[in-house]
Amino acid sequence: MRVRDRLGISERRQRQLTWALELVMAGVLVVGLLNRETSVIVNAGVALLIAQLVPVLERDYGVPLDAGLTLWITAAVFLHAFGTIGVPGAASFYKTVWWWDHMTHALSASVVAAVGYATVRALDEHADSVRLPPKFVFVFVLLFVLAFGVLWEVLEFGIGLASARFGTTTVLTQYGLTDTLLDLVFNTLGAVVVATYGTVHLQGVSAYVESLLAKRSA
Repeated sequence: MRVRDRLGISERRQRQLTWALELVMAGVLVVGLLNRETSVIVNAGVALLIAQLVPVLERDYGVPLDAGLTLWITAAVFLHAFGTIGVPGAASFYKTVWWWDHMTHALSASVVAAVGYATVRALDEHADSVRLPPKFVFVFVLLFVLAFGVLWEVLEFGIGLASARFGTTTVLTQYGLTDTLLDLVFNTLGAVVVATYGTVHLQGVSAYVESLLAKRSA
């Protein structure tokens, strides 16, 4: 059973929550613009673009992203954007709330894991010669997320070096080796959740990817 079914949250309520999160992200972007905070502007702007990409994929390309999946993705980018601003007169949540970075990494990693899971399941269903046992899919999702996480950490490091070199404000911050390793740990936790429970939530997306593969090979 899906989590949202257990909680009794209707599809209409999920869409309302998604819209509310998008409105708050727009507010974060406005605050960043008013305060001329580059990191807030960039992070909130990218988060809003990703949130708007979801309905575009559903409307224009027929990707079966139901209200729950849309809320899941929007919540991931919302928490990241909201974490860059914090409460008025204080530092960002990333700096003042010790678990905020761990939470956002786990949730964002779960979205990345969902992409990997849906893709590998589609390949499994599409090719008669391919049989991927559940244990292989589980390991693949973990490695997929770990690889993406390492790439993200390298990107953060590179942006930090470039910002220091040119004297600009960094939009992604690393807080040392311990922080990097903890990021990878929580990335893995997000991946484990999706690899374990992804079947129920991602069947529609996997079927859509499989239909695209079938069209290309026809």
